[in-house]
Amino acid sequence: MDTSAIQSINVWPLVAYFFLVIVLVAGILALSYIIGERHNANAADEPFESGIVTVGRARVRLSAKFYLIAMFFVIFDVEAVFLFAWAIAFRELGWAGYIEAIIFIGVLGAALAYLWRLGALDWGPNAPTLPKKR
Repeated sequence: MDTSAIQSINVWPLVAYFFLVIVLVAGILALSYIIGERHNANAADEPFESGIVTVGRARVRLSAKFYLIAMFFVIFDVEAVFLFAWAIAFRELGWAGYIEAIIFIGVLGAALAYLWRLGALDWGPNAPTLPKKR
């Protein structure tokens, strides 16, 4: 048998799949155009509000404390992922892996203590303000 014939036999499912995907996407787009909602509101063409007339400014200033909370979440979430992976491979890593995990937890604990001492974890109404740097 010819190699081009073998290659065409192996490729036809991929071509059929590609054709099926194109037909499916075109069908979904056509169906959404046919049964989709149409409206002519004043602000319908504005990119953010989706047909609702905007009131005020779109830029709202948020406190940096919201970003701190998000950063704390990411840091300790990544810590949990690393420690979970370490716990799975605990027997293979031996004492060297145990010491590395202790160092990792120690560094994160020191960072948490530093943030606590700065007052970054005080979110209440009576929270002291951080001193301004000159």
